Amino acid sequence: MRWLLLSFSLLTCALSLLNWGRAPDYRWAWKLAIVAGEFGHWLVLLPLGVAVIAFVTLDGGSRLACVLLCGIAVAGLLRPVVTAKRIAGVLPGELSAAFGAIREPSPPPFGFGRLFWRAGYARITPRTEIVAQPDGQELRLDFYAPSTADHARRAPCIVMIHGGGWDSGDRKQLDDWNFILAARGYAVAAISYRLAPRAIWPAQREDILASIAWLKAHADQLGIDTTRLVLMGRSAGGQLATAVGYGAHDPAIRGVVALYAPHDMPFAWSVSREDDALNSVNLMKQYFGGPPDTPERLARYESASGQLLARADSPPTLLIHGVPDTLSWFRHSERLAARLQELGVRHYYLCLPWATHGFDFNPDGPGGQLADEAIGEFLAATLR
Repeated sequence: MRWLLLSFSLLTCALSLLNWGRAPDYRWAWKLAIVAGEFGHWLVLLPLGVAVIAFVTLDGGSRLACVLLCGIAVAGLLRPVVTAKRIAGVLPGELSAAFGAIREPSPPPFGFGRLFWRAGYARITPRTEIVAQPDGQELRLDFYAPSTADHARRAPCIVMIHGGGWDSGDRKQLDDWNFILAARGYAVAAISYRLAPRAIWPAQREDILASIAWLKAHADQLGIDTTRLVLMGRSAGGQLATAVGYGAHDPAIRGVVALYAPHDMPFAWSVSREDDALNSVNLMKQYFGGPPDTPERLARYESASGQLLARADSPPTLLIHGVPDTLSWFRHSERLAARLQELGVRHYYLCLPWATHGFDFNPDGPGGQLADEAIGEFLAATLR
C-alpha cells in the first residue's frame, strides 16, 4: 500500500507539472498536457483522495511525501481553472477595446458549472457537397445550417479550415465547434484541401479559394450572406486562414481566427527541428517541396506567410495560443500580433499561460470557455 500510494502521488504530481511548462518532445506527451490542462478539474479528485488515504494509513516520511506530492498535484491541476477565472475578469473589457462591445446580454466568459456540465447544443447533420476536383481528387465541404436562423436575413458563414500538419487531418476535426457556432445562428462550412506531400503550396490556397467561390455561387440555396465570411483554422489550418485571408484581398472576408498556428514560414523554418514532437523540418519540406534554399522555394514560403502578407486593410484578426505549446511555438502568434499592431489592423491575441496544442478539444474546459468567449465576441463584432 505504501509504495502504491507513493507511486500514484508521484504520477499525479508529474501530470500536474504539464500545466506549468512545456511537455517533453514526444508525440504523445502534448496529449497528456491537454488532459491535465482541460480536464484537471476532474482529475484533482484523485490526488485529494490519495492524500486523505495516505494521511490515515501511513506515518512518518511516507505520509509527508504523499501529502506533499498530492498537494503539488492539486495546485497544478487547478492552475488552469484559477488562471482562466483571472483572465475572464479582464477579457470582456479587452475584447471590447479591440473590436467594440457587441453582445448584450452576454453569457459570463467563464463559469465553474460549465466545467462539469456541458453546455447544450443541437448536433445537426451537415450537408456534404463536392466543391471541386483538382487533379482528379474530390474536395468535399460539410455545410452546417444555422439552427437559429433569422429567415428574414441571410446568415453569415464561418469557413472552418482543419489542421493536421498539412499532411493529415480532415474536415470532421473538432466538429463540436461547428455545432456550437451553428446553434448560435452562424452557417459553418467545414472544408477540405489537398494534403502534402502529394500536393504542395499553393495548392491548398487554391482549394480554399475554390470552396469560397462555391459558397458564393450557391449562396441562394444555402441561405448565406457571402459578403460576411470569416476564415477560422487551427494549427496548420490557422496558417492557411491568415495566408488566404490576408492574401485574397476579398472584402467578403470580414475576419480571420487562427488558433496555435505559425504565420511567418521562413521564420518557422528557422526554428524547426527534426527531433521535435512532429519532425517539423520534414513537415515543411513536404508542404513546400523542400527547404527555402532557392529563390523559387523562398518565394513559396513567403507567399504562405500571413505575417508577410498583412497590410493596413487586412481583415480583423483573433489569435489564440498557449504559452507551453509543444507543437507550435506561441511566439508565432505573438509576432503576428506585433505586426498587426504596427499596421493598425484590429486584432486581439488571447494568450493562455497553461494551454497546449489542441486545448480546445474540450470546449467547456478552462481554455475552451475563454476561446468561446473571444470567438463569440469577435464574430459578433466583425459580422454585424
